[in-house]
Amino acid sequence: MKFFKYQGAGNDFVLIDNRKQQFDADDTALVARLCDRRFGIGADGLMLLQEKEGYDFEMLYYNADGNLGSMCGNGGRCIVSFAKHLGIIENKTAFLAVDGEHEASISDMADWVSLKMIDVRDIETYDEHYVLNTGSPHYVQLVDKLTGLDVFHAGRAIRYNDTYRQAGINVNFVEARDKGYAVRTYERGVEDETLACGTGVTAVALAMALHHNQVGNINTPIKAMGGDLNIRFTHLGNGIFENIYLEGPAKLVFEGSFS
Repeated sequence: MKFFKYQGAGNDFVLIDNRKQQFDADDTALVARLCDRRFGIGADGLMLLQEKEGYDFEMLYYNADGNLGSMCGNGGRCIVSFAKHLGIIENKTAFLAVDGEHEASISDMADWVSLKMIDVRDIETYDEHYVLNTGSPHYVQLVDKLTGLDVFHAGRAIRYNDTYRQAGINVNFVEARDKGYAVRTYERGVEDETLACGTGVTAVALAMALHHNQVGNINTPIKAMGGDLNIRFTHLGNGIFENIYLEGPAKLVFEGSFS
């Protein structure tokens, strides 16, 4: 079976064209093995591109542990690039993911994908952090000295505390920079720090707009460990966000086959 390896700002994925339903998506051990960085292809997750009536395609996302996951923003951008590679779309698309319909556009030259995310209306505000869902649940915390932070242990402690242990949560640590923010993320399902998280940087941008009482049309550059991303959106006030776009690179790394 043929596979394609893509990455978006260092967030990497195994992609499979499953329009003929040849891949056994219920085989969680197989998915986990393909994502394993020592005994498999190596990836933060695996995605299936499938046919779906009324849409250009359907995106099914699986975490590196083999389980069906929630929405993955960088994965969404990569599967748009993959659909263009397969000739399914040209420069614009509407596809279905686990959290609903998404629109996206892709440039001709630079593999730059702009992906529309779901609207966000509920942000939980605490003394030291924010919790919100941008297609996946996220915990956002401002920190000092982000570069030296032990993200694995700090993120794991939050993800497995009494509040989040059962359902899990992605944990984002953020530090203000001259232009935008720097972000490091511990991802559930991967259970480690990843080089980027699309729904995570989206959550950070929205939380920081609320934190600084910014309203109107906002553009937020984000520097992840694996590269630069951009989030643009409209904050109507009172934590109501619409027209949210996650933007960044999505590139084919290599392709191959497995038995």
